[in-house]
Amino acid sequence: MSATTSGYVPSLKKRYERIAGELREEFGYVTVMQIPRIEKIIVSAGVGEAIANKKLLDATVKEMEQITGQKVMKTKARKSIANFKLREGQEIGAKVTLRGARMWEFLDRLTNVALPRVKDFRGINPAGFDGHGNFSLGVTEQIIFPEIDYDKIERVSGLNVSIVTTARTDQEARSLLAKLGMPFRK
Repeated sequence: MSATTSGYVPSLKKRYERIAGELREEFGYVTVMQIPRIEKIIVSAGVGEAIANKKLLDATVKEMEQITGQKVMKTKARKSIANFKLREGQEIGAKVTLRGARMWEFLDRLTNVALPRVKDFRGINPAGFDGHGNFSLGVTEQIIFPEIDYDKIERVSGLNVSIVTTARTDQEARSLLAKLGMPFRK
């Protein structure tokens, strides 16, 4: 269900609409189309132990579906690696791409609920930018999300979160994410 058909607009998207004017002034954009925005968020997890135990991959998929609220796709090995007993086509990971309202809701929960629950949290390392305005961060424990019941998990595992923006430079993307509430380390 999209935000336009139901009339519901996520609170973070409303905040972005206010922030867009600030970004336009800060970087001197001529048109509205130059203002950076978030295109999509990709959440992925590699489960190397799935080679020996298929239940771990199924548990990871179920947990990612609880966290993101969207169906998760299992990823397969692209080539065989004998040292890891890995064969081409074996399922060894999971990923999901979030867009629209689900993307905004996930980013809101990540920055305001999940990240503050990290033990000894001092902010996110700003070195996760790729040089083209995209940001990646690793979450070491999936239990920081309130949707996960600690008693029902198979094992504690990590997630990769990639935020893809339309920003041309890392400085523009960092400014966008900081204004949206991403807690970067000073």
